[in-house]
Amino acid sequence: MPEPRGPLALSNELLKDVLDFIESDPERTVNIDRRAYLSVESFRPPSLPEPSRAQDIGNFRLVCRRFAEIGIPYQFAKVATRFSKHGLERLDKICSHNHLAKHTRKFSYLVPYFYVEGSEQIEQLLESQATHHGYLDPSLFRKKADDQRRILHTKEDAQILRKAMTAFVSLQHVQILRVQDEVDRLLLDMMEESELPRAAMLDLKWTPACIHATSTIAQALLHTRSPFSRFSGPMMNSQSALVIKDRIPQTVPLLASRLACLELHFDDSEALNERMRAASRLFKTVFSAAKNLQAVHVGFPTRSPLELRLEEIFHGVQWEKLRAFGIQSWRLDADEIVQLARRHRTVLRGLRLRDVQLREGSMWKDVLGMLRNEMEQLDWVSLRRVDYSKHFDELWADSMEIKDGSLEGSESDDEDDFPAHFSVAGSDNDRDDAIEYDSDDEHSLADTDQGPDANEIALSPNTTASLPFCTCSRSSNPASADDLGDNGIFVYYQQRKMWEQWVIGRCLEHSST
Repeated sequence: MPEPRGPLALSNELLKDVLDFIESDPERTVNIDRRAYLSVESFRPPSLPEPSRAQDIGNFRLVCRRFAEIGIPYQFAKVATRFSKHGLERLDKICSHNHLAKHTRKFSYLVPYFYVEGSEQIEQLLESQATHHGYLDPSLFRKKADDQRRILHTKEDAQILRKAMTAFVSLQHVQILRVQDEVDRLLLDMMEESELPRAAMLDLKWTPACIHATSTIAQALLHTRSPFSRFSGPMMNSQSALVIKDRIPQTVPLLASRLACLELHFDDSEALNERMRAASRLFKTVFSAAKNLQAVHVGFPTRSPLELRLEEIFHGVQWEKLRAFGIQSWRLDADEIVQLARRHRTVLRGLRLRDVQLREGSMWKDVLGMLRNEMEQLDWVSLRRVDYSKHFDELWADSMEIKDGSLEGSESDDEDDFPAHFSVAGSDNDRDDAIEYDSDDEHSLADTDQGPDANEIALSPNTTASLPFCTCSRSSNPASADDLGDNGIFVYYQQRKMWEQWVIGRCLEHSST
């Protein structure tokens, strides 16, 4: 038998190198203990491959059986499925072939707004706004609404999700994301501009969509004993937590016990404090059962900081394996942060306190001094947009339309959190406040509010973890927390960046990050 010639003679390793030039290695992910984990792996929407790249990989797999096997992980290691007739059919086909499904490590569930039928005035709405937005066919929205109702009535989504979670035997990471079509976005814009009463329209709601997606995913994971250990929900609705509490309380601890990483961002501000307080016992159940947690992040809308005490959510739980801890948009006393950090002073390597506002009577220097003096392994801390509660309220008093990136301390007002085809809505009636994502996180070295240092809860900076204190004669490090310039009134951008360096013992004059 003649020896293979040409490309067929290349080793599998070289063929994988070739594929890496087309699409990055699907098994090469950012570790939990890396700084970029939150943005790159958890809160980033799945990128669709360029048609030419997808075609190239497809053509590669058509060469022969050997090439087909080598190319499978590049197509199926990360599976993104939309809640739609076509999306669920595609997922069903993938999980019907075990030789494909066994390679899936990350599953992203893309959930659109649910259509809520009001009356028959959708045609009137579209006609009245046609001059501004162009013509939109009412039958398109009717069909989408009918498809959603059919899926919900037949429970097709629940059945296929269970099948997929069973087939994905290597699954590690589950992600729920909100997705928005261009036509859906136009319809939402029309409804905001229309003089017709909102109840008279074919409306779109995120709340029922998030509740349904969360429930069906949770039930599928429980039913199949999935090996997953990471869950990300960067656009969660607070009511979904209450639904889980009411519908599957006995099985929540089992699901939580599998978690090594949990990241939740609740982006609706309506009755936020009341809903989170009602879900307090659920959080206690989850966090108490999640004994293997290595990274946790819980965040809320920047414009609506949570008013609850930290322990109303975390309940004094101590995680022996915790490496990264993050919170966003919270009004706290300094001692609350200090107490939680002390519980993890021997293990915690990354701490993210984004948009945390200290209450009157507390000072940031007390938090910073404790972190510098008592944390044994802290590599990195993020203080993006930390401030004092009173000053924060004054910034928001004149305008409720300030974007997340335009508060004092941000260097840019031009932030697109997600590509246009992914929704960044805040709530059903408030669509401009969401978790932020910077697409250059894993590449940029910029040390700004819009750079990678601001957007991740994960751990390691680009420099050595245990960087020693600078011993140069020109070291500008403040001698103590009292020398940090904390006035107890407001915090400005350069001050926060200096504090981040000081806490972990870097020379403020010679540190490059």
